[in-house]
Amino acid sequence: MNLDSIPRQELASILRRMPKAELHIHIEGSLEPELIFRLAQKNGIELPYPSVEALRAAYAFTDLQNFLDIYYAGAGVLQTEEDFFDMAWNYLARAKADNVVHTEIFFDPQTHTARGVPMATVVNGLYRAVQRGREELGLSASLILCFLRHLSEEDALATLEQALPFRDKFIGVGLDSGERGNPPEKFAAVFGRCRELGLRLVAHAGEEGPAQYIRDALDLLHAERIDHGVRCLEDPELVARLAAERVALTVCPLSNVKLAVFPELGLHNLGRLLAEGIVATINSDDPAYFGGYLNDNFTATFAALPELGAREAYLLARNSFEASFVADETREGWIAALDCFFADCCAGR
Repeated sequence: MNLDSIPRQELASILRRMPKAELHIHIEGSLEPELIFRLAQKNGIELPYPSVEALRAAYAFTDLQNFLDIYYAGAGVLQTEEDFFDMAWNYLARAKADNVVHTEIFFDPQTHTARGVPMATVVNGLYRAVQRGREELGLSASLILCFLRHLSEEDALATLEQALPFRDKFIGVGLDSGERGNPPEKFAAVFGRCRELGLRLVAHAGEEGPAQYIRDALDLLHAERIDHGVRCLEDPELVARLAAERVALTVCPLSNVKLAVFPELGLHNLGRLLAEGIVATINSDDPAYFGGYLNDNFTATFAALPELGAREAYLLARNSFEASFVADETREGWIAALDCFFADCCAGR
């Protein structure tokens, strides 16, 4: 198929319609202001904002920590299993509308257990939504438990033990929250334990943290995927390694601009990452806070970066399937469907 034959004016439609996977979505970051207010009212929680509009206006972040402060406050409205179900179900319905066929959803149990919400409430609510998404939407979805890196490794280990009774409901673990002052090495022991348990391993690195954090996530945590990773280009040897070892990066363009990793979308390095042979993917991160879900990230990024065309659209979608934690047969089926989609787009040209 001649992908170069597809005119640029058709790209936006193709980006929205093509099948794709999302591998970097924090479910708490999909909590829209309207749902925050509804849950706050239901649970008798007083918010420091008088209206939905005032809360949305507060989403003017200056950096990662500034965002996290509001993010954790918003998550405080989640109290019951039904609350967690509603949040996840809302995201899954939106993902389906964006033609996402598979999603691997991050959740932060420490954000909730620290408030006295039981682990069972968190996991069971999210997992019920995942099950319903499979049954009613035909949407493949899995859960990845993330440790908050601004807390201690002891806290992470205790969280893992609390989660083990629900081991059949999540496929892996990740590492998120503020990078500054929280290097990957801080969590080597808990990731070693997770590796022994056969859990899939991912870690945020190289967003605000240096390229060295990406190396450390690979070498000390044995991460299979790197979340963000955009600062890898500061280290040419690391770039070559990522490309040679086919280590996927789950890049989040709108998030990167919102948190000032890049001053504007037109200066994002996604095109360079792909040109270097890195298995980059596009994802939404915390879509309620950063101005867009998956298709919004695709269309805005392609509009801002003229070097991205149909060839890169295909590659990004294929990369998302290649990097998914699924059976080979499942992955091959998705890639075959993607090939058919683009073959139809090229037909008659």
